[in-house]
Amino acid sequence: MRILKKHLLLFALTASVLAAASSAGDAPLQLASLGQESRDNHSTASSPWQALNPRKLKLRSATALVVDRFGNEVYAKQVDTAMPIASITKLMTAMVILDAGQPLQERITITREDRDRIRNTGSRLGYGATLTRKQLLRLMLMASENRAASALARNWPGGKREFAKAMNLKAFALGMHDSHFADPSGLDAGNVASARDLAKLVRAASEYPLIHEATTTRSISVRPWKGRGKLTFGNTNRLLRNENWEIRLSKTGYIREAGRCLTMQAEIAEQPLTIILLNSYGKLTPIGDSNRLRKWIEGGLEG
Repeated sequence: MRILKKHLLLFALTASVLAAASSAGDAPLQLASLGQESRDNHSTASSPWQALNPRKLKLRSATALVVDRFGNEVYAKQVDTAMPIASITKLMTAMVILDAGQPLQERITITREDRDRIRNTGSRLGYGATLTRKQLLRLMLMASENRAASALARNWPGGKREFAKAMNLKAFALGMHDSHFADPSGLDAGNVASARDLAKLVRAASEYPLIHEATTTRSISVRPWKGRGKLTFGNTNRLLRNENWEIRLSKTGYIREAGRCLTMQAEIAEQPLTIILLNSYGKLTPIGDSNRLRKWIEGGLEG
């Protein structure tokens, strides 16, 4: 199934979306790829993953994918099916905004238009809260703030509808052909991707310094209103509080249709790995599966 084929007519606009990256203050250092070129570069190096026995790994996530920095699969389970990805969407939202070079210090105010009309979730960012674009990006990525994502897309030229088009163009440019984006927050179950596509998304997102910094920060404080106290937000990934983990990027997600989701770039056994866990049942299942993956890799390589 190639969901993005319907966007081929928009391909001519891709150049303008990508061209903005060269002028963005937080543009990617380079565009990472999981394609044939990266695998060819690794052709002369030996792979340590042959020592691992996948039958010894029992994960509770419906979908799981682990790849190394060359795109070699360490573990794969149901990785080609497009499924809802919830707030993992916010990585794409951040990349599109940063590529466009919109002023990070411009102040944006939360309005009633940013209320969640899909799932009626709440937010600590009440109407009238005003923060910079950079602060909203950080809250969106670290604390998965839905109103922050909405306000960022609302302030895109043409509004949220045009922003969704830009998201799909970016996905097409990254080779995410089993993906589709409908809204900036992930509240819409129409935001779907395969695990293989999300590996490409995470690899690309990790090249943006602001995304790396925001998704690995444990907590931040902001002052959305003059004359009031500060609000402190925490990271949604509990593994960042575990000193045994070295995490370079992370994003969690949840809606009923997607289950619990977790994407990360982390170093395990001195190897940089991209980890995708989707449709986990139970709030702590992605955390448990991540620890099981780590133990399996470390134990298998040592053995």
